[in-house]
Amino acid sequence: MTTLSGTTRNGFTYEADYETASGGRILWNATFRRDGDYAGIRHGRLLDMTGVAAGKVDEEVRISIESTWTSAT
Repeated sequence: MTTLSGTTRNGFTYEADYETASGGRILWNATFRRDGDYAGIRHGRLLDMTGVAAGKVDEEVRISIESTWTSAT
C-alpha cells in the first residue's frame, strides 16, 4: 500500500492510500479535511495501469482524487 497526501484546488487537504489489484487496477481511498476538520471520504479505481511507472501512478491517483472530490455533486 502506498500513502499520498495533498491539497485540492478548492482548499481541502487529503490523505490517501492506494494499492495495486488484479488486472492492472489501482484502488484508492482518501480522507478529506478542511482546516483540520473532517470533511468526507471518497474512494475510486484506475483501470489498465499494468506497466505504468510508479511516479506516473502517483500522478494518476492524485488526478483521480482531485477529480472525484471537486467534481462531486
